[in-house]
Amino acid sequence: MKKVYVGMAAEILHKGHINLLSEASKYGQVTVGLLTDEAISEYKDAPIISFENRKAVILALSFVHNVIPQRNLDYTENLRTLVPDFVVHGDDWLSGIQSATRAEVLKVLSEFGGKLVEIPYTKEISTSEIKSKIRGVTRNSRVDVLRDLLANQNRALRFIDLHNGLSGLIAENCVVESKGERYSFDGMWASSLTDSTSRGKPDIEAVDLSMRLNSLQDTLECTTKPIIFDGDTGGKLEHFQFSVQTLERNGVSAVIIEDKFGLKRNSLLDYDNPFVQEDPDIFSEKIKSGKSASKNASFMIIARIESLILGKPVEDAHLRASKYIDAGADAIMIHSRDKSGADAINFIRSFRKYDSKTPLVIVPTSFSHISESEFWDMGVNIVIYANHLLRAAYPAMKNIAEQILTDGKAENCEKKIMSMKEILNLIPGG
Repeated sequence: MKKVYVGMAAEILHKGHINLLSEASKYGQVTVGLLTDEAISEYKDAPIISFENRKAVILALSFVHNVIPQRNLDYTENLRTLVPDFVVHGDDWLSGIQSATRAEVLKVLSEFGGKLVEIPYTKEISTSEIKSKIRGVTRNSRVDVLRDLLANQNRALRFIDLHNGLSGLIAENCVVESKGERYSFDGMWASSLTDSTSRGKPDIEAVDLSMRLNSLQDTLECTTKPIIFDGDTGGKLEHFQFSVQTLERNGVSAVIIEDKFGLKRNSLLDYDNPFVQEDPDIFSEKIKSGKSASKNASFMIIARIESLILGKPVEDAHLRASKYIDAGADAIMIHSRDKSGADAINFIRSFRKYDSKTPLVIVPTSFSHISESEFWDMGVNIVIYANHLLRAAYPAMKNIAEQILTDGKAENCEKKIMSMKEILNLIPGG
């Protein structure tokens, strides 16, 4: 029989997959190149069903003869190994991000006389829509997403700040396509600074957890991506236990707490009298208490180390990291205001010499010249752009307000802002 190759993710099997495989079987014996979990994570959220489970489902279909792993979006390796007579795919890849993959498939098929068959795409259903509905209903599944992303990552995860539902929608839906690659944010950072500033309050834990969660509900209702919550110091040990359980119940994936003592003050401010760092053993007890209170194994507690902010040696940061990990911290965030980023890089590289597994988080506000790919090569797992949406919003709104005051009318602002049609259509169901 003729050999047919079909590449697919098949995260959630639906009518579109059945149509494609049914048509493919008419051309010969079908081998499915099933994208691995890592391959799927290259271009969208981590799969909610593992490779082995997806493979078992696909193998049960009468249309399919065999299933082999496709380890990335490039078909080349599998095509040259299998040498199929036909490759069958939906016609949705004629344009957009997959067009480069299509061109490469045609090039490889020409080497041995294979043919490409394109089937009309089934438009009335998609995996992304199904996943969105599932995650929108089940908060536990949302908590799980960050762990899934970390388990399957092949690049640094990118998170961006939110301060209301609108900023959450931007983080959720913003996509850029460039040179055949698709870029989007993996999740959102519920920043204490942006939350406080958007309310006109100082970043000193003046806004309590209840108030912050009330505003976070707007984002939770209109988005699906994982959220890392800025927990400041975590408060008193006994209070932190309740905070962990509250965040879990609301679908938050992780909380970051910083090892400061007393009143929280922002680390990037210049101080005549700098803040005091908490004793590492006391802070370790807070981590332990949070882990013991947690009801969801996927929820993460991330320990933020302030040693470099205070000018302490990197050895102090390493000592604290070891204690915090032993106490149960699921990841470590290292912070610095050195504009070169040299001290943070020193910590990251030396940390990775003795710990290759614990995830590392960085907030490069002070050293924004360092790219995600550079951080990934060093060993960083998550890059957080911690305040950029709010910092962009303020000057934009201020400029429009000044323009209206200067002109005494709004006419000259219209080209700089969204149209009424766009704003009314921004939120579905309006």
